[in-house]
Amino acid sequence: MTTDEAVGLTREGEGPQRATLLELFLDLVFVAALALASRNLAQRLEWAGVFETVVLLTAVWWVWSVTALATDLYHAQRPPIFVMTLWVMLGTILMAGSLPEAFSDRALVFAGAYVAIHLGRGIFLVAALPDRTTQLSACRLIFWFVVSALPWLVGGLVAGPARGLLWTTALAIDYGSAWLRYPTPRLRRVPTSQYAVAADHLAERYQQFFTLALGDLILVTTLTYADNDVTIDRTVAILVAFAATVLLWQIYVHRAGALLQAAIEASRDPGGFVRSAPNTHLLMVAGVVAAAAGFEVVIADPTEHTTPWLAGVILGGPALFLVGRARFEYEVFSRVSPSRLVALLVLVVVGPALLLTPALVAGLAATLVLAGVAVLDGIRARGNPPEPPAPSL
Repeated sequence: MTTDEAVGLTREGEGPQRATLLELFLDLVFVAALALASRNLAQRLEWAGVFETVVLLTAVWWVWSVTALATDLYHAQRPPIFVMTLWVMLGTILMAGSLPEAFSDRALVFAGAYVAIHLGRGIFLVAALPDRTTQLSACRLIFWFVVSALPWLVGGLVAGPARGLLWTTALAIDYGSAWLRYPTPRLRRVPTSQYAVAADHLAERYQQFFTLALGDLILVTTLTYADNDVTIDRTVAILVAFAATVLLWQIYVHRAGALLQAAIEASRDPGGFVRSAPNTHLLMVAGVVAAAAGFEVVIADPTEHTTPWLAGVILGGPALFLVGRARFEYEVFSRVSPSRLVALLVLVVVGPALLLTPALVAGLAATLVLAGVAVLDGIRARGNPPEPPAPSL
């Protein structure tokens, strides 16, 4: 038994684990951030708006995914991890509150909060974990977040395209170092053995977060409906948005979503899942954010002519989700259902035609494509017994 196990910080070898109320409390902050990202995108359907939303969403997601891994390895209710989680919540509130103006007046607040979250988390872990091996893992993360802090903070001080370039570079450092297992001078990489996780807990966390991300779609569409006069068109539009929300949830949980825990346990390289799960779920969450932005525009003016940008987000949201879901399915079963590929093709093909239709028709078309995928999933599920996850090589 290691020292940190003795003081009750680690989850290792304690049987089934469930997410704590503190972790769910943490997630609420991210729902606010996702909703603000969706509304920001809906108000800026242009290249700059899309680029900024992608950068900001990617940063917010990385805060959650690294924190989720930390609370998977260590008990969130223990005082040091409890304080660390509250620190992340506070920083995320600052990031979320700065998000609408993160590329203008509040850039330094957003970047400073991001850097403070990651460095503070690492410092908390180094101070709380007496075991040298786990301390070194936290030191590796601190090293790389110090490296990325420079472009983050400089980007907060400069203006114009340089900010976007610097922040994109910083995100590439953060994501790339994690994928490479944080190779650090003299410390080397994080050993794969340290990626051993509580599969049931981590799987539940991703499932919970995606479900909460759908809350972004519900929140944004409901607020938009409440902010406008009630008409038949708007009422139909919010019903279509609700149907899309249900279908996104149904497609996510179908087989692969429910078997994520078993897939992690069956994997010969659990660290591979730990490193890839954030990327696949980022695509799915980004799809939800884009769909929420698209449906906000549709509900606000259902009879508005479908512009290329509106078609892009209203169809691109489901497309991003399906790409992430297909990759997720491949990680679990080592194959992809043809319905995902057909749906992606349909979304691409119908795009130009929707430019001749009202916005409500575009939203309905995206929802019908999702309905087709869900129906095919249901037919296939009834015709075939549940399949076990494929062992990962």
